[in-house]
Amino acid sequence: MANLIVVGTDGTETANLAVQRAADLARDTGAQLHVISAYAAEAPVSLAEGGRLRESDVAIELAEQSAALVRGTVPGLTTAAVQGTPADGLVKEAERLDASMIVVGNKRVQGFARVLGSVAAGVAHHAPCDVLIVRTH
Repeated sequence: MANLIVVGTDGTETANLAVQRAADLARDTGAQLHVISAYAAEAPVSLAEGGRLRESDVAIELAEQSAALVRGTVPGLTTAAVQGTPADGLVKEAERLDASMIVVGNKRVQGFARVLGSVAAGVAHHAPCDVLIVRTH
């Protein structure tokens, strides 16, 4: 198993707290950090100026923006856009890279998933590695 931590972001303040915690952990353990953002499909996204972007372009920009907050503090920082739901994207990327840990926030605490949050619950149930759920509230 690679000494690699995968963390997901949607660009929100709570996701950035999870990215910061993942960066702290990577720095303290000498692990590499891989920041991802998930996207649903490749449908074009309209821009105010009349241009168009793909969903993956938006996702990689979100990952880059969150990574910029910790860049320089963690060597070997990488980013990616991953197609799928946030939970599926994190799990698939961790499997693909043989990650040692997934870090996820506990955002969106509703209904049955109130205990962990829906993304955190999905990751915890299907992860191929350890999972750290960051309290972001």
